[in-house]
Amino acid sequence: MLDREAVVKVLEERVKPALVAHGGGVDLLEVKENKVYVRLTGACGSCPMALMTLKAGVERALRQAFPELEEVVSV
Repeated sequence: MLDREAVVKVLEERVKPALVAHGGGVDLLEVKENKVYVRLTGACGSCPMALMTLKAGVERALRQAFPELEEVVSV
């Protein structure tokens, strides 16, 4: 099972700085079993490349830290 605080730490240290540099952000909504539910915000929330950002950026960073991660879901 994923630990919410550990997920928050990875998002804050590895993911958010890159998103903020492009005018966006990510909010953690829920960690349930081995899935993470997030909302992309700012420029990232309405960008046509949001799905790529979610999978290639957010999910990849979280998978590196948590191999047991099943999926990152955008809500």
